Amino acid sequence: MSADLVHPGHLNILSEARKLGRVVVGLLTDRAIASYKRLPHMTFEQRKQVVENLKGVDEVIAQDTLDYVPNLRQVKPDYVVHGDDWRQGVQKQTRQRVIDALAEWGGELVEVAYTPDISSTQLNTSVKSYGVTPGQRLSLLRRIIDAKPLVRFMEAHNGLTGLIVENIHEDKDGQRLQFDGMWLSSLTDSTAKGKPDIEAVDVTSRMQTLNDIVEVTTKPIIYDADTGGRPEHFAFTVRTLERFGVSAAIIEDKVGAKKNSLFGTEVAQTQATIEEFCEKIEVGKRAKVTSDFMIIARIESLILDKGLDDAVERARAYIAAGADGIMIHSRQKTVDEIAAFCAEFSKFDTKVPLIAVPSSYNHVYDHELEKMGVDVVIYANQLLRSAYPAMLETARSILTNGRSQEADDRLLSIKDVLTLIPEGDWL
Repeated sequence: MSADLVHPGHLNILSEARKLGRVVVGLLTDRAIASYKRLPHMTFEQRKQVVENLKGVDEVIAQDTLDYVPNLRQVKPDYVVHGDDWRQGVQKQTRQRVIDALAEWGGELVEVAYTPDISSTQLNTSVKSYGVTPGQRLSLLRRIIDAKPLVRFMEAHNGLTGLIVENIHEDKDGQRLQFDGMWLSSLTDSTAKGKPDIEAVDVTSRMQTLNDIVEVTTKPIIYDADTGGRPEHFAFTVRTLERFGVSAAIIEDKVGAKKNSLFGTEVAQTQATIEEFCEKIEVGKRAKVTSDFMIIARIESLILDKGLDDAVERARAYIAAGADGIMIHSRQKTVDEIAAFCAEFSKFDTKVPLIAVPSSYNHVYDHELEKMGVDVVIYANQLLRSAYPAMLETARSILTNGRSQEADDRLLSIKDVLTLIPEGDWL
């Protein structure tokens, strides 16, 4: 079981198991749960403590995969007790594997009638409607990186796009695919405000966008802090982001007037010295109040044609200075230089998460990046880029036709707009 939110259905199964003898509970790890649905509210250690203290439980063992068989062959139980709800659906094959494994030593499957009108999914939906505290949200990124082989973040630039990232999901091959968190991009935030991406939108204004997003979402947020500004200014930004519950800030190793990285060498851009940028990382680390907040160093060497060796040297230095992660950026259409960096990065003695942003090399699948050693993929601007052409086309259609009827097939109905945003159970 997951036992993230223990309910009468769990207690009923344990009660039936106690009648048969000594009870051993296989408790799914965070990694096992995250492989097919959202990360549990409680950590494995917290859930283990809860289950160990339930009446009649003699032992709790970690179940590292959704496959029961490895644990069954280790314990060789006389009975496996499980709810009968797995006879149909995606768990049907898992059930058959349990039956086949039990046959190896003469064990028996005992199925308990599913408890109606209650489920962990319902309880989780109810809990989620109340939101999360900043502290709970802040710690989620490290937990998700530890639990999943690849973490996916999508940009959000207002409350509505935050809700899209929060709720969108696709069920595929028995797994629920979803984004793990939100990327608060300076590019999309500036563009949504009608400003150029040159740090013209100050931190105070960006905090308003952040506030709009945290009010309606629960997933972790990574904040695009551009260069971070002067070291002493970056220290204040770190404290502010922690108070909001942001999980990480990414700062790029450039100095001077901001120019978007994808311009590359087409415009004048200056990279900070290794010593300068290491000082900024160290100042940010000292400013942190919590151990959960992450400062991630973004390396611009490949963007500025400084080469792989420079990027690798900087990565080593930034990690030594305390960076909690490395983002490697590229404007090439192929993934070759990213792959070369990943190969060198894999040789490092000190391991930190590696982040990639496949904006220019967007033909590459996320599972291919995972094989290269990437831990976090950020889709940095796609929601805004898709929204603008749609709005432009609608505006053009109304001008051309002198009415709005021709645009209706591309629009939400007024009724859908009115019910788009949930009011929340707390009202």
